Amino acid sequence: MPKMRKKADLPRKTCAACGLPFVWRRKWAAVWDEVRYCSDRCRSAGKHAAARG
Repeated sequence: MPKMRKKADLPRKTCAACGLPFVWRRKWAAVWDEVRYCSDRCRSAGKHAAARG
């Protein structure tokens, strides 16, 4: 059985929309390099801000 990783040991990024830090999630394992936003809400806000400005 694999060892568990502590949450503090997981990779972190900063959200491009809100600027808050977020940590790696298992569902992002294959696309972690492409993840820019912490949530669907921030992703839609980021797209709207880019279209306006």
